[in-house]
Amino acid sequence: MSAVGAAHIPVLLDEVVAALNPQPGDVIVDATFGAGGYTRRLLAAGATVHAFDRDPDAIAAGTLWPETREDPPRLVLHPRRFSEMVASLAEAGVARVDGVVMDIGVSSMQLDQPQRGFAFAADGPLDMRMGQDGESAADFLNTAAEGAIADVLYQYGEERQSRRVARAIVAARPLTTTGQLAAVVRRALGHKPGAPKDPATRSFQAIRIHVNAELDELHAGLAAAETLLGEGGRLAVVSFHSLEDRIVKQFLREASGATATGSRHLPAARAAFAPTFATVSKAIRPSDHEVSANPRSRSATLRAAVRTAAPARRAA
Repeated sequence: MSAVGAAHIPVLLDEVVAALNPQPGDVIVDATFGAGGYTRRLLAAGATVHAFDRDPDAIAAGTLWPETREDPPRLVLHPRRFSEMVASLAEAGVARVDGVVMDIGVSSMQLDQPQRGFAFAADGPLDMRMGQDGESAADFLNTAAEGAIADVLYQYGEERQSRRVARAIVAARPLTTTGQLAAVVRRALGHKPGAPKDPATRSFQAIRIHVNAELDELHAGLAAAETLLGEGGRLAVVSFHSLEDRIVKQFLREASGATATGSRHLPAARAAFAPTFATVSKAIRPSDHEVSANPRSRSATLRAAVRTAAPARRAA
C-alpha cells in the first residue's frame, strides 16, 4: 500500500532498500509492483527487476517505463499473481534471484479510484477485485449464505459483531455500491460521527481479503520466495494489519528454525530441518516523520531476512 497524491510515496522505502541491499547486476522480484516505488529505487541501484501485479492498470503503466525497452530489459513485467512467480520466472529463464520484496494488501492507486470499489470515502461500484476479474464483492455479498458472510467478517476483519452485520447485509440485498454497504454496516453497529475509526472499515477489509484470496496468496508467495532466493538473497515483506503480519512472522520463525514453545519463559524449540532463512529482523515500523508525511503508513510493518544455503522446505 502506498500513498498517492501529487507524488507516489512508497511505504518504508529506505528501510526496504536497506534490507534488500541491491547491487548492480542483481535480479530482484518486486512481487507487488503497483506504482513502482520500490522498483524505481532498485533500478537506480543497477538491479534488474521482475515486477508482478495482477492489476492490468499497474502493468499498463509499467510498460511506459524506459527500462522495459533496454536490451536486455532491466524491468520485466509479469501480469500475474505473485503466488505464480516461480512458474512465471521459469518461463522467463530465471531460476534464482537475489531479492524479493512484497508490499501486501490493496494499493493506494486502487483505494483512491472510487470506480474500483475498495473504499467508502467516495461512492463507487461494489467491486474490490485487484485483478479486475472473477467474483466481485457484490457477487459475494448478494449470493452467499448469511453464515458464510459472518465467517468472512469475523476471520478476516476480526469483527466481533459479525453475525449482526451479516444479518443486516442479507436483509438489505441487493447491494451494488460501496456507499450502500458502508451505510448498512454503520446502522448495524451504531455509527457515531467523529469517531476515530469508521465501523465499516473492518468489514470492507474482510470482504476485500476474501474476494482476492489475499491470505492464501501471501502464504503461497512466501513459499515461492523461499524457493527462488539463492544463498544470501534477501526477503523484505511489508504488511498492514495483524493478520498479514502474523503470517509473515510465523513463516520466518519456522523458516529460521525457531518454533514457539508455548511459553515466553522457555527458549524457542529448534526445528529438525536446516534453517532456510537467517538474520531475521525484528518488526520495523515507520518513523513519526514518515507517518506525519504519509498517514497511510501508520500501520505498516516490515520484516526482513536473509536466505541460507539450505534447500527450500517445500516446493512452491
